Order: sequence, then C-alpha cells, then structure tokens
Amino acid sequence: MSILHRASFTVSAARLDQLPPPTTAEVCFVGRSNSGKSSAINVLTNQRRLAFSSKTPGRTRLINLFGIPDPVEPGAFLGFLVDLPGYGYASVAREAREEWADVLGGYLRDRPSLAGIVMLIDIRRGVTELDRRLADWIAPTGTPVLALLTKADKFPYGQRIKAVAAVKKQLADIGALNAMPFSATHRIGLDTAAAQIENWISPKVVP
Repeated sequence: MSILHRASFTVSAARLDQLPPPTTAEVCFVGRSNSGKSSAINVLTNQRRLAFSSKTPGRTRLINLFGIPDPVEPGAFLGFLVDLPGYGYASVAREAREEWADVLGGYLRDRPSLAGIVMLIDIRRGVTELDRRLADWIAPTGTPVLALLTKADKFPYGQRIKAVAAVKKQLADIGALNAMPFSATHRIGLDTAAAQIENWISPKVVP
C-alpha cells in the first residue's frame, strides 16, 4: 500500500504564521482553480473526499495539511501533503487575489521543509500566464517540480506527448522539472506520480 493512502487531515491555516513548525518533508500541490487539484490529491491518497473542491472555484483560501503517519513513531509524521489555495479565478476580487498570491509565493519561496512541488496544469489550456508567474516564484528556489497535465484522458496519446513537450519547453527555467500526462478519472500516470511524491517524502536509499 502506498504511504500516501494513510494521509489524513491535520490542520488548516489562513496565513503562513499559522502553519506548524517545519519539521519534516512537505510536498505541496498548487494549480489554477479548476485544474483538477482536489481530484488529483484524492486519487493519489485513494480517498474520495480528503481534499474538497468548492462548488465556487477560487473560494478555498486555506492552506490544508494532510499528515502521513510515521509507522515507527506513534503520533509523528513522515511528512505532509500540502494543499495550497487555487489561484487566478476571475470572480475573486483583485485585492484578494494579490493577498493570496503573497501567501502562495511566501510558502513556495521560504518554507524550509518543502521537498517538492506538484504543479497541476490543465492539459487543454497548457501553461497560462498565472502558471508562468508561479514558475517565476519557484525557479530561483531550486525546489523540484512535478508538473501533472491533468484531464489527459481528453487528448489522444500523441497529443498528450506533444503537450508534455510544450510544457517542458515553457517551464525549462525550473531546473528540476518532470512533466507527465495525468488523469484522476482514468488513473493515467497515477503510479508514476505517486512514486515521485513518496520519494520526496521518504527518500529511498539507492545503492
């Protein structure tokens, strides 16, 4: 069983200073509203409603942490999956969007326990201006990124490969970047994505 399947809700924070101390590896999920972020978290953890998608996209402004328990030490965590607020929904007031951007940018730049970033990009939209802005925050940090091109079942195989190549080219300044097609409903890319995230949280010793 994947260690991700043991994830459970731990804490929510509206501001960075409300987060628990950075003690163990964190893997954050970030993406434009409607990019399929909640669906990805739920399928990766094999839980139907661990992450909630609001009926009104752009409303969820909390940072939600899901702890993965340490099998050896009761009460301790191997690491956390971190659900960051979706960004860029037009119906949200500009001032709120900017405040939100500060929280996202601050977490991505300054969180010392951040081991990896899962960036959700709708394969049909490709890299948007807001995704590019996010990449500009990430690139200087050197944090590795897994770009999941969600809703990949909407494209035939050849088109998926072209979309992945385009994203890799557009986000090339993120040095440690892996991009792949992903579909929560059709489980495309699920095992590969889960293995990458598990390795960030609990690195496997390679001889």
